[in-house]
Amino acid sequence: MQRIPSVYVGPSPLHGRGVFTSGDIAKGTLIEICPVIVIPEKDVERIHSTALHDYYYFWGEDEKQGAIVLGFGSIYNHSPTPNAEVIPYYNDFQFSFYALKDIQAGEEITVNYNGDDNGNNLIWFEDNGK
Repeated sequence: MQRIPSVYVGPSPLHGRGVFTSGDIAKGTLIEICPVIVIPEKDVERIHSTALHDYYYFWGEDEKQGAIVLGFGSIYNHSPTPNAEVIPYYNDFQFSFYALKDIQAGEEITVNYNGDDNGNNLIWFEDNGK
């Protein structure tokens, strides 16, 4: 696991807690590399009845598996206008987080849970009114 030193977890106005930076991060900077624990397709349904439901990502080219992302990976909050992106590296069993724009000290680092669709689709907690 690799992470720039200024990144930390703290209270978030978005969803309880989130990932922040205490120093400026330049656009294009690798923020964090997070290893994943892959959840086999046959076990993904089970996660929906656990506390991990809100913290897992879809995994694999067909997105039929799940992944628990270690490091701060499962704590980054969603934004339809994120300042970071997450890229899966399936062969290496990891996710990498990169700055999409300059991020200022004190700012929360957010990603778009829908991937690169510009945030046009609702995500599960928006659709359910959470």
